Amino acid sequence: MNKINILLVDDHLLVRNGLRSLLESEPNFSVIGEGTNGQEGVDLTLELKPDILIIDVRMPVMNGIEAVAKLTELQTATKTIILSMHDSEEYILKAISAGASGYLLKDTNKDEFVKAITNVYNGGKYFSGDTTDAIVKSLINGASTAKPSTTNQNPLVSKLTKKELEILEFILHGYTNMEISEKLGKSKRTIETHRFNLMKKLDVKNLVELSKKAQELGF
Repeated sequence: MNKINILLVDDHLLVRNGLRSLLESEPNFSVIGEGTNGQEGVDLTLELKPDILIIDVRMPVMNGIEAVAKLTELQTATKTIILSMHDSEEYILKAISAGASGYLLKDTNKDEFVKAITNVYNGGKYFSGDTTDAIVKSLINGASTAKPSTTNQNPLVSKLTKKELEILEFILHGYTNMEISEKLGKSKRTIETHRFNLMKKLDVKNLVELSKKAQELGF
């Protein structure tokens, strides 16, 4: 496996040193640069072309979300992960809207950090447990407050229960049935049943078809 080249951007030297030490203890990771604000993050990404940009939210000059949005606008190949101490729904949804492929909290352990970077590098999305809860909450609230008479509501979405919407969001963020069961405190068999019903209602046969269908429906 080729090394995953990573750019770190955080305005605190101690944080960057800690992250560099953690990441470079992994043989497949290489930290190729560091920045101290969002503008430096954009400039260094364009210069160094890292595989992954890990960037803090709150920084001087330009914040992390603004930097991610700028890189998305420039259509760079670099994938971005927001790193933050904030698990508020507002920050998370803004990060997703800006084009971030992941959102991790600063108290994330090493194993989850490695998993997130690997998933994002391979084209997936990754949001740590607490942030996923916020995303799911927003999705469910949006579904529950939508008016049934709205003309642009897809009839397929209206067929899904709140629990199926919740499980769909976990699936789309790369969680396995076992991981979902642990998150929701339900048995693996229960999750499998919900997943089967979900896929049947959306008329899909596998994860690839499910992802495409979810994208068509605006998830």
